Amino acid sequence: MTTISAPANPHRAVRWWLISVAALIALMVLVGGATRLTESGLSIVEWKPVTGSVPPLTETQWTDAFEGYKKIPQYRELNAGMSLSEFKQIFWWEWSHRLLGRFIGVAYLLPFLFFLWRGGLSGELKRRLWLLFALGGIQGAVGWWMVASGLSERVEVSQYRLATHLVLALLIFAGIVWTVRRLADRPQLAVPARLRFTSTVLVIVTFIQIYFGALVAGLRAGRAYNTWPQIDGAFIPSADRLWFETPWWRNMFDSVLTVQFEHRMTAYLLFTLAVLHAFDAVRSRAGSAASGALWLLAAVSVQAVLGILTLLNQVPIDLALSHQAVAIVVLTLAVIQAERLASRHSAEAQPRAVPIGQPG
Repeated sequence: MTTISAPANPHRAVRWWLISVAALIALMVLVGGATRLTESGLSIVEWKPVTGSVPPLTETQWTDAFEGYKKIPQYRELNAGMSLSEFKQIFWWEWSHRLLGRFIGVAYLLPFLFFLWRGGLSGELKRRLWLLFALGGIQGAVGWWMVASGLSERVEVSQYRLATHLVLALLIFAGIVWTVRRLADRPQLAVPARLRFTSTVLVIVTFIQIYFGALVAGLRAGRAYNTWPQIDGAFIPSADRLWFETPWWRNMFDSVLTVQFEHRMTAYLLFTLAVLHAFDAVRSRAGSAASGALWLLAAVSVQAVLGILTLLNQVPIDLALSHQAVAIVVLTLAVIQAERLASRHSAEAQPRAVPIGQPG
């Protein structure tokens, strides 16, 4: 059978597909942030993965949806007396968030099946893409698990589940960014091993910081202790204020003061690491890795300033969403930098022979 070689860049369409999905995930994270800030996340009290994509269309359906919301603690304790028109405002935020999640699932699965049918994906790449798809399915279940935590005994969702939901979304996002970078056949950079190590540490610390940020959001901790650089009257609060709950580790997740404090300290650590990494990369004349490190440092600096302004102004929605958006930028640049410095295996980028006139 006559064969032809695949084009020089056989994965161009795959790359653009993944970039589009990553952009949709970033958008969904921001819509999720707005849903949280507007207290809209519990406005839909049922999980209907298919039929739930259709919003209420008649006045009777709207009334039924509103009556369902009236049965949960959030309505009784925070929003008693809310009008139907006010309910519709919070409903649309949550509905849009869920619809975007469904759309992302379709936008990922259908092109993926097409690329599998056409062939040309290496075994390693297929395994990675199937893993990302599986994580996306888990993310949908985690989303409902999070919402369910606020439907019976609480007036908001569990901060533990909120943080898990956000981190998993951004883990999928980071996996896509890494995969897109791996599809380009770039030469291995000759840099000191410590640069590779610090780039990896930066990604890990960024995820830890995002997790703590989600705990801050879940506890509404950003609306307390609105001073900087002091918190509770000192740069480092007294131990009896930070660790008063037992067992001690619960303070790290449940205490407003401790959670905000650890979020601040992790921010200082992230900034310090970014400075050291950038200095080392420039001093080592690491080429594109040096410019990547400087861009990462710039993003971390902007993120720190936005975090301080958000805190001092008691979390206005515009600053809070900007803070969240730049966090995504920081994560993107950190992943790109780590991938740039990581050992390369170019199996994904090698062209394959594709028979003329038939898929695969």
